[in-house]
Amino acid sequence: MAVADKDYPEHFAAGLKPHGVREKYYFARGPQLVNRVVDITDFVEGKIDANLVNKTQGPAGETGAKLRRRLAEEKKRLPLLGNDDRTASREYIRQFVLDRDAETGKRYGLKYAEAFHYIGREASKVEEYIKRNAVPM
Repeated sequence: MAVADKDYPEHFAAGLKPHGVREKYYFARGPQLVNRVVDITDFVEGKIDANLVNKTQGPAGETGAKLRRRLAEEKKRLPLLGNDDRTASREYIRQFVLDRDAETGKRYGLKYAEAFHYIGREASKVEEYIKRNAVPM
């Protein structure tokens, strides 16, 4: 909501102009229509970094380090979690938080991917008509 002249008048008072979003990517994790899959393999380390700083919501943050400490108290260890807190948390996120991204990627022949319901720009009927019917002068 920032495309009409009545939306967020305080923005306009600050000199900002209306702007409408032309493309929308809706994260599809339920029965939504998936019509775009994006290869995120090159961005996984950044996604892990972002999940590491998310300490208040979800299963990421320092959960791997906490699990490693809990297992140590029980005289157990998971090799996946390595020998330090940083490795434990990063590998926990990679294995258990990004598992959906890995499963999605596998279905499409990629290492990691995200599925979206994509809504792009609607084609201009006028421009489409011109493209089909305009003749040189």
